Amino acid sequence: MLFMVQMTVKKPHDIDPAVWADIIAREREYGQKFMKNGKFPHIWRVVGKFSNVSIFDVESTDELHQILSNFPLFPYMEMEVTALAKHPSALN
Repeated sequence: MLFMVQMTVKKPHDIDPAVWADIIAREREYGQKFMKNGKFPHIWRVVGKFSNVSIFDVESTDELHQILSNFPLFPYMEMEVTALAKHPSALN
């Protein structure tokens, strides 16, 4: 199952910079684990925002929820999830 997920980070103004740096480092490591195993094959930055658009290739909505809710930045993110289906005009 393919899903497009737009993640927008809302950084707290009063967060300690060292705490934030640690969260960002853990976020990168966590996300790259799913990039390597094929569950998170695409990510694009949204220009001018602390936001990205990503594609997830998962077995179920429950698996997607588990992955997303365990991102270290999850408490600071707004997410919009869209289920995707193959377009009949697609070449592949």
